[in-house]
Amino acid sequence: MNEVTQVVPVSDAIFMTENIWIMISAMLVFVMGLGFACVEAGLVRAKCAANVAFKNIAVPAIGITMYALLGFGLMYPGTFNGILGFAGFGIGDWANPANFTSAYNGHFTLFADWLFQAMFAATAATIVSGAVAERVKLNSFLVFTVVYVALVYPIVGSWTWGGGWLSTIGKAGFHDLAGSTLVHSVGGWAALAGVMILGPRIGKYVNGKVHAIPAHNIPLATVGVFMLWFGWWGFNAGSALSGDPKATSWILVTTNLAAVAGIITATLTSWIVSKKPDATMALNGCLAGLVAITAGADVVTPLSSWIIGAIAGVLVVGAVFMFDRLHLDDPVGALSVHLVNGVWGTIAVGIFDMTGDYSVLTQLIGVLAYAVPCFGAASLIFFVIKKTMGLRVTERQELRGLDQSEHGQESYSGFQIFSNM
Repeated sequence: MNEVTQVVPVSDAIFMTENIWIMISAMLVFVMGLGFACVEAGLVRAKCAANVAFKNIAVPAIGITMYALLGFGLMYPGTFNGILGFAGFGIGDWANPANFTSAYNGHFTLFADWLFQAMFAATAATIVSGAVAERVKLNSFLVFTVVYVALVYPIVGSWTWGGGWLSTIGKAGFHDLAGSTLVHSVGGWAALAGVMILGPRIGKYVNGKVHAIPAHNIPLATVGVFMLWFGWWGFNAGSALSGDPKATSWILVTTNLAAVAGIITATLTSWIVSKKPDATMALNGCLAGLVAITAGADVVTPLSSWIIGAIAGVLVVGAVFMFDRLHLDDPVGALSVHLVNGVWGTIAVGIFDMTGDYSVLTQLIGVLAYAVPCFGAASLIFFVIKKTMGLRVTERQELRGLDQSEHGQESYSGFQIFSNM
């Protein structure tokens, strides 16, 4: 999703069409917020569903605000040293009439550009929400979101999408079309830090054994996955940053083939391992395929995209069991979906690239370049919050449920909620 570096003005008709496509894509990515809210609320226990829903409405509000204030200028600083630059506060030179014509970048206006990018900023922080669900203090999580979205996400994003140092390595630079690494792994590394510092939910691991804590509303989670899948059409195809018929249609085909492949292989894998088909594994298989194809949807063939998604479906099931064995409690499978398959999808670009421009080595450098600072920064932020304002709710609050203890309300008022621990 690199910014267009050479402005080639186009006809008014083409400009209007492409600007409309970018705005529609921004709306589709915005709808992903509803998807995340439904998935996360459905996969946690009923006594924490309202808390998760609240976080999923608060995160985009924070993310979009911080991106307007600070993030856009950090992520797209113009000419800079490749590591850190700043174009200034706000959205940019909004008073310049040229920013609302094809003279801006040949395809869409300054505001359409900002709107599309802002939706990505909000998505990165949402990934963390589900992983730390059911035991993180609300105010502490919101403070983390402000700092991570305002500073970490846009700075590391500038290294690739803003024309920074990663965009120039290798033959054609590190490639990540729509954010397998820049969005999903950036959120995934932060989620891992949060899970490690918070610790597991009470009752999840007892005497070395894993105790399942079932999702309370799988139909709601299913609705969420379909909404995310729908939004991903704008997430990936919009990242072509134009309405080019070949580029957008190609990306939509590869994106959807990876999604269905992930569903099939995750279902088969969980069926073999658990002797029964697990609905939540099928749902996460779909998301895993989507995350994995996000980096290379524009540079792999349809067959390769299906293979990438199929491997992602197997990986997501294996990762869920792996994290449980490591006693890393992730109620919604965010680490398995976004972190593991964000890494896999990024490396897959070097394996399946049909252009010959990208190598596995270049992609690995990119993966590591994001892993170290994102995990380190998130760990530092969570640690400071833990030592100052506290990070985790009390045992009594956790057992009661965050809906009551943090909000004084219930997700299903008037119904008797039965849940383990």
